Amino acid sequence: MLLSSMRNVVFGYGEAPVVQGISLDVYRGEFLGISGPNGTAKTTVLKLLLGLLKPWSGTIELNAEAFGGAKPTIGYVPQHAASFNAGFPSRVIELVRSGCHGRLGLFGRLGPEQERLVRSSLEQVGMWELRRRRIGELSGGQKQRVCIARALVQCPDVLILDEPTTGMDARSRTELYRLMRHQTRHHGITVVMVTHGLEEAERYLDRIVTLERTEAEAVGETAAEADRNDLDDRWETE
Repeated sequence: MLLSSMRNVVFGYGEAPVVQGISLDVYRGEFLGISGPNGTAKTTVLKLLLGLLKPWSGTIELNAEAFGGAKPTIGYVPQHAASFNAGFPSRVIELVRSGCHGRLGLFGRLGPEQERLVRSSLEQVGMWELRRRRIGELSGGQKQRVCIARALVQCPDVLILDEPTTGMDARSRTELYRLMRHQTRHHGITVVMVTHGLEEAERYLDRIVTLERTEAEAVGETAAEADRNDLDDRWETE
């Protein structure tokens, strides 16, 4: 089912467009990869999809029927989300719990169901054993996992990840791709991920959208189907 669509979207900063004439469909329950060289406005495209930026022209539409008429819940892990310094005071479990406040309100108390979701999200990214550790004490890859757990605890309809494997080693990156594939296949979550690592990720993706910049056209888009066969859905913790 069609989830959202962009049609002939143009957007820029200042006077020059950085996204010009892009059209893109996103489908429910797919794992979509967005790739392209630096300077092709990949993060800008994500922000347009999220409604954080308004296009100069063209249309961006959500299919309300895909969400049963309800407002969709969108989890977003921005680029450099894990750039906490060593003095960041919160502990892992506190940061992930804060992801529940969108539903409960800032001062809402977490009940047993929310605590179960917190534990499940941390276990899925292999960080439950480090739940009492301070965020500032973690490695870059561990911080990134915690940020992804915080997004998962929201039970999102759509999960948008901007370069989520920054700071992760090869094994952790593969585990993340397997987890995202599991979320789409077994939980119906739509995952849109910006990545440079197509050689690692493409076998887990349903589609790949490649953004390109040319002299004649600021940003164009092409799509290719990725191999879906023989995927292992396990999330292997270290």
